[in-house]
Amino acid sequence: MKLVFVTAEADPFVKTGGLGEVMGSLPAFLHTQGVDVRVIIPKYSTIAEHFQREFRHLAHFDVPVAWRKQYCGLDEMEYQGVHYYFIDNEYYFSRPRIYGEYDDAERFAFFSRAALESLIHIPGFKPDIIHCQDWHTALIPLMLKEFYSKEPLYYPIKTIFTIHNLNYQGVFSKEVLTDILGLGMEYFTENTLEFHGAINFMKAALLYADIITTVSPTYAMEIQNPYYGEKLDGLLRKRSNSLLGILNGIDYEVYDPMKDPYLVMPYTNFPLAKAVNKKHLQTTFGLQVRDDSAVLGVVSRLVDQKGIDLLAHIMEELLELDVQLVILGTGEQRYEEMMRYFALKFPEKLAIKLEFSDKIAHEVYAGSDILLMPSRFEPCGIAQMIAMRYGTVPIVRETGGLKDTVLSYSAISGLGNGFSFVNYNAHELLFAVQRAVGIYHEEKPVWDNIRQNALKTDFSWVRSAKAYLEMYESLL
Repeated sequence: MKLVFVTAEADPFVKTGGLGEVMGSLPAFLHTQGVDVRVIIPKYSTIAEHFQREFRHLAHFDVPVAWRKQYCGLDEMEYQGVHYYFIDNEYYFSRPRIYGEYDDAERFAFFSRAALESLIHIPGFKPDIIHCQDWHTALIPLMLKEFYSKEPLYYPIKTIFTIHNLNYQGVFSKEVLTDILGLGMEYFTENTLEFHGAINFMKAALLYADIITTVSPTYAMEIQNPYYGEKLDGLLRKRSNSLLGILNGIDYEVYDPMKDPYLVMPYTNFPLAKAVNKKHLQTTFGLQVRDDSAVLGVVSRLVDQKGIDLLAHIMEELLELDVQLVILGTGEQRYEEMMRYFALKFPEKLAIKLEFSDKIAHEVYAGSDILLMPSRFEPCGIAQMIAMRYGTVPIVRETGGLKDTVLSYSAISGLGNGFSFVNYNAHELLFAVQRAVGIYHEEKPVWDNIRQNALKTDFSWVRSAKAYLEMYESLL
């Protein structure tokens, strides 16, 4: 089986969130299962110099972008056994930011066409499947049909499209259709790419990909109803027979508490290591070192999706509990300002770092007692999986992948690896925190049991990769 992933990001070359994380770990795991897997990503100028020094130039050629012909270089590097290919065009990818540029429609239309053109230039490799990731590559199934259907290399290729977050669809003005994509106005209809007077890149994949996947089974169900469907629920219901939800895994090499280089003490002796890393976390964030206080951690973008508005509503009541709260992340200005306000008002209880740091994230996962993830929606979420790997108990809202990974503790059965609440309601979050903190302080054996359940839950790629392999085989 020959498989190529096309993605806007892949760790360790470029990562802004869950997409990069998954594209860094899933291909490597599939490679260990005997799949000939390759990955195509843009050659961003932000890729570390030590990687770029290892790139080998394979070819250069022109790529059509409607009426334009744009230069494309193709570089290659092998990493963890996987061949990575880098689409080189400095005009499009030598930018300080990965996304959010004025010409993102043109940048990622070029990238999608260039990824298809590059297949001719990869020696000895003819893919059976192209697996596209998120809106940045959603044009590929349509381009394959429209521009390459009569080419012998291309017409047997099957396509899969994975939705990592339906909230980001790649919606642009209708002029993009002809001026950037080189498509006629027959594609500007309700049954093609038209979307409320604009065009929608993701819609192209939902219409033309052979299989659509999402990153958790619950999210695959949720996005077929209007509340979660982001105005595409009708189309997703139509394609429900081709829609699968496969839960993400996490890289057990990167998140290994036994040998994590970011920890001050590895988890060879769990209770002691947890206490030492907790003390280090309190010190790092400038909080009083207290063994008896429950440390709540948040590692998140500070945006509505992540339930930060719920946290805002109950912050004062939450900080009345015997807890300390540490928050790591960046996001909307109003939430950053709110966090600064509360940190000044409750300096003994709340400490913040408005930045993104892998090192500090690992320290929060390892040193916290509880991780808060009260998301409005969460396609999969990996923070809760990472936290459990480090014996940190998650509190989540029952949505998407959070519902699929966190089993709320039951006093009757003794089962459960965390706590959850159902409705998107600030006081339901508060009650869940009160319950967890109460058990933490007053029922130590019960708390230890919940923590052990969290530690024992398997979030490696083994189970998820098996589901991917079955899907690939069924398609072929």
